[in-house]
Amino acid sequence: MDDGAAALPNEPRGPSAEGQVRVWLRRSDEPHHRRRRALALASVALFAFALGIGVGAGGSGGARHAAAAGQGFLGRIATLAGSGSGSLLADEQTLEGAAITRTLGYTPYVRIAGAEHREIALTFDDGPGPYTPRILSILQHWNVPATFFEVGVLEQYFHASTTQIVSDGYPIGDHTETHAPMARLSKVSQQAELLEQTSKIGEYGAPFPRMFRPPYGLWNAATLTLLRRYRMLMVLWTVDTADYRRPGVSAIVHSALAGARPGAIILMHDAGGDRSETVAALPRVLAGLRERGYKLVTVPRLLLDNPAPANQQISAIIGSGG
Repeated sequence: MDDGAAALPNEPRGPSAEGQVRVWLRRSDEPHHRRRRALALASVALFAFALGIGVGAGGSGGARHAAAAGQGFLGRIATLAGSGSGSLLADEQTLEGAAITRTLGYTPYVRIAGAEHREIALTFDDGPGPYTPRILSILQHWNVPATFFEVGVLEQYFHASTTQIVSDGYPIGDHTETHAPMARLSKVSQQAELLEQTSKIGEYGAPFPRMFRPPYGLWNAATLTLLRRYRMLMVLWTVDTADYRRPGVSAIVHSALAGARPGAIILMHDAGGDRSETVAALPRVLAGLRERGYKLVTVPRLLLDNPAPANQQISAIIGSGG
C-alpha cells in the first residue's frame, strides 16, 4: 500500500502540472492516506517555491512573475490537499456517495459487494466507547481504513473518538440512538432512533450518514421505508466474528479469516462491552488479510470498486449480530 509517486513530465505538450499532481495523488486515494498526501504535497510545494526563487534570480520582473505563478500553483495544491470543494477528498466522497446511490437503485441493503477486486471492508459497531481509541490507533498503525456504525447516546461520553474518526476520513453510519431493535418499534419511534443519532454525530463533524446498520439484525418494512426516505443504504455483513460474545482472541481471528473473500464485509465491535479481545485480535486479523492479498477499504469504496450484486442472500443473518 505504498504511495508511489510518478515523476512530473518535462515535455511541453504533456499534461499540465495540476493534472499530473491529481493523477499522482490518486494512486493512493483512500481517505486514510490524507496525512501522507499532505506531506507529499508539502514537498511538491517546496520544490515549486524553490524553482520560483531560481527563476526570479534573473531580475526583479522575473521574480514577480515567478512569485505570482508560484502562489497560483501552491494555492491549487492546497485546494487539492484540503477537504473542501475541488479537493481530492471531496472528489472521493462524491464518487463514493454516487456508488451508494447507484446501489440503492436496485437493492435497499447489501450483505456483500462484488468480486471484481480483492477488497474487503472492516466494520465496527456499537461505538464510540472506551476501546475505540485503541481500535483507531491500530488502524492508523497498519494504515488501513474502516467503517464505523455508531450509537447516538454514547456521544455524550466518547465523542472525542467520533471527532477522530471524522478527522481520519473514515465514514460513520447510523446504528440508532439507543441500539434499539427496530422491528419491535413503531414507525415513529424508528424515525426518532434514526434522526436523533444523526443529530448527535453531526455535532462532532460527521455528515448525515448514507449507511445504516440494524442492531441485532432486526428491521421491518417500516425501517426500509424510512431508509428510502433518508437515502440510507442498510449495510449488513458477510462475516460475523461474534466478538461481542468474547469467544477468545483466536476464535475472533479464525472467524474473520475463514470467512474472508473478495467483496466481504466483516462485522466487529469497538464498544458495547469489554472489547479487549477485539483489540488483541485486530492486528492478527489485519496481518492475515494482508498475507492473503486483500486490500482493506471502507464500505463506500468497496461498493464503488465492486458493485454489489442485486441478489443479496440475507435470510441467514436476520436476527443475528450484536
